[in-house]
Amino acid sequence: MPELPEVEAARRAVEDNCVGKKIVKCIVADDPKVIDGVSPSELQASVVGKTIVAARRKGKNMWLQLDSPPFPSFQFGMAGAIYIKGVAVTKYKRSAVNDEEDWPSKYSKFFIELGDGLELSFTDKRRFARVRLLKDPTSVPPISELGPDALLEPMTLEEFTESLHKKKTEIKPLLLDQSFISGIGNWVADEVLYQARIHPRQTATSLSDESCAALHKSIKEVIQYAVEVDAECSCFPLEWLFHFRWGKKTGKISGKQIDFITAGGRTTAYVPELQKLSGSQDVKEIGKSRRQTSKKKSIDDDDEDNEKPTNGEEDDLGSLKSKKAKKAGGGGRKPSKKKSEESDYDNDGDAGSDENDDNDNVEKKKPGGKQSKKRVQSSQNSRNARRKVK
Repeated sequence: MPELPEVEAARRAVEDNCVGKKIVKCIVADDPKVIDGVSPSELQASVVGKTIVAARRKGKNMWLQLDSPPFPSFQFGMAGAIYIKGVAVTKYKRSAVNDEEDWPSKYSKFFIELGDGLELSFTDKRRFARVRLLKDPTSVPPISELGPDALLEPMTLEEFTESLHKKKTEIKPLLLDQSFISGIGNWVADEVLYQARIHPRQTATSLSDESCAALHKSIKEVIQYAVEVDAECSCFPLEWLFHFRWGKKTGKISGKQIDFITAGGRTTAYVPELQKLSGSQDVKEIGKSRRQTSKKKSIDDDDEDNEKPTNGEEDDLGSLKSKKAKKAGGGGRKPSKKKSEESDYDNDGDAGSDENDDNDNVEKKKPGGKQSKKRVQSSQNSRNARRKVK
C-alpha cells in the first residue's frame, strides 16, 4: 500500500518533471467509484489549458496545484500510483512501470499530456483510491481531517509523549489513525514499533517516557530515510523488519523469530523476543498460536502483506482503450462486510492493551550506519541521473 514515502516519491517526481508545463490533454476514466463527486467531462474541462505550478501532499494524499482552481486531488487508497512515462517514480511494486508495456495502463483513472509531450497517469487497480476536483483541498475532507504530517509537521517529543499518554488505545491502530498522525501505514507502523521495541498491542497511555522517546525517534528516522531514497525498498537498511514482514511467512531477523498477529484489524509483524507486552494482556498472549490468529481474516490478508515489494513490474498493464477497461479493478476479493471502506485507508478502530517492557538488551542498528550511508549515496547518484526528463 502506498504510504507517506511512496506518495512523497510520486510528488517529488511530479515536482521535478511537470511543474511549469501546460496540460494539453486529459482523459478521465468513467469510474464513479474512483472519480468522486465530479463527472469525467467536468474534470477534463477543468484542467485542460491549465499550468501545473506545484505538487502538494499531506499524509497519503496528493494534489496538483494549477495556475487557478479547482485542483485535481488524489487519495491513493490501497493501490493508487502515479506514473510518468520515462520517469522512474519509485521501485515500490505497485508503482513500477515498464516502458515496454502498453501505455497508459488499462487501470488508468486520470491521464494528462503536457505541452512538451510528457505524459502522466494516476492508476488504481483495486479501485479504493479517490480522484476529486477541489477548490481548496486542505479545507475539505479527507485532508482537512488529517493530523500533522509525519514528515512535514512532526510533533515535538513533548507533544508526542503528552498525546500518547492521553490515548487509551493500542499503539498500532493509533499510529494508523490518520487524524492522529498522517502518512503512517501498515509497513511503516510495524517498522517503527520494531525499532522502538514496542509491542503493537501495547496501550499508548501505558508507554513509559523512554518508550515514547524511542518511538518518536524511530518515526523520524524511518520516514526520513525512506523518503531520502524515494521509497526504493532495495535501498532500505538490511536490518529493517520491512524485508522480512511480507506474506506472513515464518522467518527470523537478527536471529530472532518474527510472528504475526492482528492489531487494529491489520496483519501485524513483530518480534516477540524484542517487543514484549507486560501486564494482563501478556497472559492472554501466552499459548496463542499463529494458526489461531490466522483464522481471523484481516483487511491485509487481501492486500499488501501478501505481496512483497520488488523491483519487478506489474504484470497486468494494458491499454486504456482496451475493451476490458470497464472491468478495471473488478478482480480480487471484496472487502469484508464487517469493515467499512474507510477502514481500507488505515483509519483503524481503537482497542485496549497494557504496558510496554523495555528490558531487552539488544543493540539496535540505526539507519544511517556505514552500510546505510553507502546505500543512500548510491541511491542519490542513480536517482539524480534518472529522475529529470527534459
